[in-house]
Amino acid sequence: MSARPFLIGLTGPIGCGKSTVAAVLGQLGATVIDADTVAREVTAPGEATLPAIRARFGDAIFRPDGSLDRTGLARLVFDDAAALADLEAIVHPEVRRQVEAALEGAHAAGDLVVVVEAIKLVEGGLAERCDEVWLVECSESEQRSRLASRGMAEDDVVRRIDAQGADLLERLGPHATRRIDTSGDLENTRARVEDALADALAPLLLGEGR
Repeated sequence: MSARPFLIGLTGPIGCGKSTVAAVLGQLGATVIDADTVAREVTAPGEATLPAIRARFGDAIFRPDGSLDRTGLARLVFDDAAALADLEAIVHPEVRRQVEAALEGAHAAGDLVVVVEAIKLVEGGLAERCDEVWLVECSESEQRSRLASRGMAEDDVVRRIDAQGADLLERLGPHATRRIDTSGDLENTRARVEDALADALAPLLLGEGR
């Protein structure tokens, strides 16, 4: 079997550009695993997490067709730390299993660089699997502007940011191999990502190992 892929973990606060950095890395040839996408997949109709979610949060967060009302659930848990913890306890183990399976698939396929984008990269235990952890950040004003551009009301923006904790960057900082500032335009971010990837892979290209 081929050598395992070089694994980069992307994390950081909501609205700071993790998906943008992941997209650039994908364009540069990396295989990208998005934990948010996996979370949607494991909470789709018929998935094993739904009975536990229904038992904990009730029928009101389900639509008539049996699908999860994600907006309603988000409003509920982001106002209640205990509820959010309960939801994560249901969903995150299955997300972790699916991400691990995707990593094994990437290894079997001979992928050279794999990126895991996850806001809970550190808390979920995936950071320890990574060769590098990149902490994606931007200015607070830009973060709020980006979230508003997604159609979020101002109070929703504040709730989402507050739910993650004002000290999130400070908490994640010690786990970061490098920090990627996405403030400014896309070309600036692309240049920073290209430089960071080249620097990360340089020891491998020079035969120095990991």
